[in-house]
Amino acid sequence: MIKKKGLGRGLSALLDEPAADITARDSSAHRPMGGTTMLPVSQIEPNPFQPRAHFGEEALADLAQSIRELGVIQPVTVRKVGYERYQLISGERRFRASQLAGLTEVPAYVRVANDEAMLEMALVENIQREELDPIEVAVSFQRLIDEVSLTQEKLSEKVGKDRATVSNYLRLLKLQPEVQLGLRNRSIGMGHARALITIGDPGRQVALFHKIVESQLSVRQVEDLARELTPVPGIKRPAPAPKARYDKELSALLTDQLGSRVTVKVDTSGRGTIEIGFKSQQELDRLKKVLG
Repeated sequence: MIKKKGLGRGLSALLDEPAADITARDSSAHRPMGGTTMLPVSQIEPNPFQPRAHFGEEALADLAQSIRELGVIQPVTVRKVGYERYQLISGERRFRASQLAGLTEVPAYVRVANDEAMLEMALVENIQREELDPIEVAVSFQRLIDEVSLTQEKLSEKVGKDRATVSNYLRLLKLQPEVQLGLRNRSIGMGHARALITIGDPGRQVALFHKIVESQLSVRQVEDLARELTPVPGIKRPAPAPKARYDKELSALLTDQLGSRVTVKVDTSGRGTIEIGFKSQQELDRLKKVLG
């Protein structure tokens, strides 16, 4: 089982003090504010100010299936609102899919109502740490945008990275969960991930991810394959000619006629080769006469 990394020691160190509104009677009082912890689903309530009212049932079911297989890759964010009660700040789609998957608890970042400045400081400091994997950096960027209301431009200034770099990291969160896990695991690199993002079809994206891992494909090879799988608006690619259906039968027929082994190979473009084997000079001379 893959051990998931946290957001680094800096975050927990900065946000490890329990909030003032947590009483000694509260069994969740030990949970660090701002750190990641497992929370019972029953203690979390939706955000009443969630602007998104509709979640596609099919997409939600797909995410639920992914969560059953891989777990929740990106924790939800909640704020403590009472005795063992939490309210979602972000991640409602993941929360709903977790419920659909039958989970009894989910990973969550726990925040108090007025800790934005502390959270911003912790996340910005943590992003500078070299041990963070690309998905952890992307999640930190997204939290700063969602929870501290930073624009990408302001975010790039605070973390000392250009806007294009910030944008590239954020796009990683659009990858399929299995691909994100592969990136966190170092099974693929950032170059591979950027190429995979261009593939809109989830199944093809995951299939190519597996091919990268199994065949150790280079970034250039993945970029070429991704272009083949990604339609260009306004440009119709010519349909490949059908592969000959009777290449084996033709090989057998020619072998019988020539008395030597014949192999017919046809590629996806419809082009091919005919190879005639011979074992001796005498057999070659005989073939010359037959083909003469």
